[in-house]
Amino acid sequence: MRRLTLDDLELSTGKRGRLYRLLYKYGPGGGNLLVLPIDQGLEHGPRDFFANPESKDADFELRLALEGNFSAIALQIGLAEKYLRRYAGKVPVILKINGKTDVPSDDEAFSPLTASVHDAVRLGADAVGYTAYIGSPAQDRDFLQFARVREEAERYGMPVIMWAYPRGQCMEQKGGRDSFYAVDYAARVAQELGADVVKVNFPKVDEAKRALYPKPYNELKLSAKEMVEHIVASAGKTLVLISGGAKKTDADLLEEVRTCLEAGVTGFIFGRNIWQRKFGEALRMAEQITKLLQAQSPHATGAPSPRQPAAV
Repeated sequence: MRRLTLDDLELSTGKRGRLYRLLYKYGPGGGNLLVLPIDQGLEHGPRDFFANPESKDADFELRLALEGNFSAIALQIGLAEKYLRRYAGKVPVILKINGKTDVPSDDEAFSPLTASVHDAVRLGADAVGYTAYIGSPAQDRDFLQFARVREEAERYGMPVIMWAYPRGQCMEQKGGRDSFYAVDYAARVAQELGADVVKVNFPKVDEAKRALYPKPYNELKLSAKEMVEHIVASAGKTLVLISGGAKKTDADLLEEVRTCLEAGVTGFIFGRNIWQRKFGEALRMAEQITKLLQAQSPHATGAPSPRQPAAV
C-alpha cells in the first residue's frame, strides 16, 4: 500500500513546516516518524518505571531521544518546563496538552486539558498531542474540547496528533478497545475531527469476543497486515502512527514494525518498548527500528538522516 507523504496533505504553511522537520529533518528522515513518548508517568503512574528505575528521571528519555535519533519526544508540560532546556533545538517536542490518571474507571473516560497550544508555541514544540477516547459516554465533552484545540492549532500553524483510544463501557460491549472494529473506527474519527496525525494501537482479534463485534467486522477474517491496511485507509489524509503498548519481545516488536510498514503506516510511537530497556539496549532497538523505517521509506535513498546530533 502506498504510504502518504507530506505532499498528499492539505496543510497550512505553519503545519507543513513543522511536520517537515519531524518527517525529514530529524529522526529516521525520509518521511518517517519515530516518536518516544513519556506521558505514561501521568497516565499509568510510577509503576511503568519499575522495570528500569533509571527511566524515572526524564533526562534518561531525553538523552535516549537525542542519541537514539528519534523524530521527537512526547511529554506533558511539567516535564517539558523542568527538563527541556538542555535539549532545546536538539530534540523536537510534541507537547501533550491533555491527560488523566488511571485511578478512575475507564467506563466514562475523559482526558481534560493540562496545557494549551500557546504553551506548545512558547516551548518551541513542533506538534501538540491530544488524547481522545473514542466511544466513551463522555465523548460529547471530548469532541467539543478537541474542536477548540483544533481551532487554536490552526491559528498557530501547529500540527495536531490525536492519541485515538477506544474506551468506555459501550466499546467493551462491542468487543473491546483493541479490536479491529474499535481501532478502525478510531482512525476514521481522527480524520473526521481534523487531526493531522493519528496514533492508534495495533489491532487484535479475540475469537472469544468475535460475536460482539458489529457487522461486518464479526465476519471478517483478515491478516494483521490487512487489518492495518484498512486502518490506514480509514485515516485517509491523516498520517498513521502505531503505538507499541506494553513491552514486547524483540522479535515480536520488530515483526509488528515490518507488518505495519508494509501496510502503509507513517511510523511509530514506542515508549515502554524502548525506555523500559537499559540505555544501550534501548539504543540498539531504536537503531533496528530506524533501519526498517528507512528501508521502507517513500523517499528511501540509503542516506542517513540529515541530523547527526552531538552528545549533550
